[in-house]
Amino acid sequence: MNTAAIILAAGEGKRMKSKYPKVLHKICGKPMIHYVINCVRETGVSKLFVVVGHKSEDVMENIDESVQFVNQEQQLGTGHAVMQAREALRDFDGSVLILCGDTPLITSDTIETIIKAQKERDLACVVLTTEIDDPTGYGRVIRDTNGNIERIVEEKDAVPAEKEITEINSGIYVFDSRLLFESLDKLSCNNVQGEYYLTDVIEILRVSGHTVGAVKAADPKELMGVNNKKELAEANRIMRSKILDKMMLEGVTIIDPDKTYLDKDVVIGKDTIIYPGCFIEEGSIIGEDCIIGPNTKITNSKIGNRVVVEYSVVRESTIEDGAVVGPFANIRAGCIIGKGVKIGDFVEVKNSKIGHGAKLPHLSYIGDAEIGNKVNLGAGVIIVNYDGFKKHLTKIGDNSFIGCNSNLVSPIEIGNDAYIAAGSTITSDVPEKALSIARSKQVNKLDWVTRFRQKKQSGGGE
Repeated sequence: MNTAAIILAAGEGKRMKSKYPKVLHKICGKPMIHYVINCVRETGVSKLFVVVGHKSEDVMENIDESVQFVNQEQQLGTGHAVMQAREALRDFDGSVLILCGDTPLITSDTIETIIKAQKERDLACVVLTTEIDDPTGYGRVIRDTNGNIERIVEEKDAVPAEKEITEINSGIYVFDSRLLFESLDKLSCNNVQGEYYLTDVIEILRVSGHTVGAVKAADPKELMGVNNKKELAEANRIMRSKILDKMMLEGVTIIDPDKTYLDKDVVIGKDTIIYPGCFIEEGSIIGEDCIIGPNTKITNSKIGNRVVVEYSVVRESTIEDGAVVGPFANIRAGCIIGKGVKIGDFVEVKNSKIGHGAKLPHLSYIGDAEIGNKVNLGAGVIIVNYDGFKKHLTKIGDNSFIGCNSNLVSPIEIGNDAYIAAGSTITSDVPEKALSIARSKQVNKLDWVTRFRQKKQSGGGE
């Protein structure tokens, strides 16, 4: 396909009221420009350019796809942005697709339709349009008596009669490359904004005797531009609905789609149940027959089959088959939770490996540790991994038993089948099969309470 694409992403996006470039605001976990780039890629274009300007370094750093960047140092309008790609396309002869980086809901099928229309009818340009009930803020499409496009009028330049038109310009075009760049030479900035409008090329082409056609999209939502935080939320809602629909059709049970939030690249196996209030984000992979939620957040993690995670947070970790996590557990980055592990309420695990079948039932902190298979940690066990300067490693061997309210002061190693008495503070290694007790000896002072009360009543001390 001899088609080049230019994605316009140089604008500041003032209506976003944000310190970040508009095209980097996320839709279901990905910067919105990623959706546009991927959509264009799917059409098989031969060349792909992204025009950057405002905070260009930030934009380029967040685009990992193989694209060519064109810099627009001064943001003087969409026409001026396309002019910056002239040199890169000097020897190109074909069709040029132009679209904005803030239209994340556009699909490759629609793009392919307008490219095909321009080529088959040999038109100077095809404009993608749609009808909406409230066209405020959009450029209006003015057609001639033959139904072809005569010109496009921007909102700020439209007279009252033109503002009544409900067919609007999507900002997506396919041009004949030669006619496009010839017309750009004739652009003027004599308008309210003092900018070079790409839309003025339409009238230039018509006056020069060329025909500009249109393809009207059936679904206006697909052409939605994201210009403020309200529209960002709406785009997220629409994209999320598509993701959830796809998941359910593939065999995932979503109890309440209106209260479930999945990012674009999440993978979930069939017969897994997702309860309300769940956020599953950034590349997470969840296996089959799991129960997730309610009110659980999983970020960039891999969850095996038959895993239960409820009322908990999991970040950048792996949970293997059959494990149970929660309620109210916090699995921080760098964890590998083995098969059949039980992690109960108010347990926090960080940068640790938990062996198969281990049990951490409740009220514990496990940091920078390697815990063996079938280890049992009683309530309130704390791994003291930080000395104020560095983090240190704790190792606990297979089948060991750590009594309630024990402190394990790292670095330390506890052998296989070892026992730690409840309430101990362990500061040295414990050999295999040993019992370690590290607590003060219990002392009972008989009848102490009676003597104490008598002294109090008489005004004396102990």
